[in-house]
Amino acid sequence: MYQIGLEKDELDTPALLIDLDLMEENISTMADFFRGKEAALRAHTKVHRTPILAHKQMEAGAKGVCCQKVGEAEVMVASGIRDVMVTNEIVAPAKIRRLVSLAKHADISVPVDDASNAKALARAVKGEGVELSVLVDIHMGSGRCGVEPGEPALRLARSIQELKGLRLRGLMGFEGHVSAMEPREKRRVEIERLEGLLIETKELMERDGMEVPEVSTGSTGTYDVSGRIPGVTEVQAGTYILMDANYHQHVPEFGCALSVLSTVISRPSSDRAITDAGRMSISTPRGTPLVKGMDGLEVVGVHAENTILRVEGHADAAIGDKIEIIPPYLDGTVKLHERFHGIRNGRVEAAWEIIGRDSSN
Repeated sequence: MYQIGLEKDELDTPALLIDLDLMEENISTMADFFRGKEAALRAHTKVHRTPILAHKQMEAGAKGVCCQKVGEAEVMVASGIRDVMVTNEIVAPAKIRRLVSLAKHADISVPVDDASNAKALARAVKGEGVELSVLVDIHMGSGRCGVEPGEPALRLARSIQELKGLRLRGLMGFEGHVSAMEPREKRRVEIERLEGLLIETKELMERDGMEVPEVSTGSTGTYDVSGRIPGVTEVQAGTYILMDANYHQHVPEFGCALSVLSTVISRPSSDRAITDAGRMSISTPRGTPLVKGMDGLEVVGVHAENTILRVEGHADAAIGDKIEIIPPYLDGTVKLHERFHGIRNGRVEAAWEIIGRDSSN
């Protein structure tokens, strides 16, 4: 593409950047952790929605990918990925039909937390010559989806086993509400307690004569605990690959490889600078953006198309200068842009279309 080879500061702004060296280091750090462990990494692609990044994660050892929506899964399967878990309940008839169609081209798995949903999935696969893998979705305190652990989960699993066209693959549980718990030791204790409920449910099902080959759980914020718990077979981590300012506080071993390049367009006073990147290019529901690599510049306000910087000490931000801003929320920021610009040694090495940015259905 025409951007390849440009100096970073030659890019028009706002522009979404990836520090390629830092991203590759993040991928390696996560892959190194899982090497030799019982649990495997299942990379969550909702954070980048871009097949080439998913392929890089799998080349480093991820067993497959997660997608939050059927549309994201369609993008990943079209790119050649063959092991895809959709980590949301799929209940609308049109979406179920799309899910069944995908199962003709890849190994598709999906969680369920209600018998009526399982029956709808079974009806949809009838006569299609495919089988859907399903996981019982266990509620782990997040206040989101999931049947309660123990006996309620067992009853649902029994009902799934009776349905033709569905293969009970195991259990899924999401404990994302503790991913940012501090201090980290407190987080560890709570993760072990919550994921213990998953393992107890697995053992209950096995005593009932069921096979439970998969227990899928975890996140970037819990990977180092979830990945060591006996019985957990895969960890759903995503943010680690690019990282954002908010999450980085809780897993500092992964660097912030994503930033939004902006241009200073105004210096109305000695202590204030205005850039051309605002909420239309930086998602801010989870904290305040950070200025990358420049001491004395602090984000004090984000408007629709502008970010306000406080200028302190000897810091400088002249009109026309380029400023990199680290967003506090990765997933939302990615959806605001058409492409990533991969930067190495100050130049654009790659330009990748965010193919799944409009796949929220």
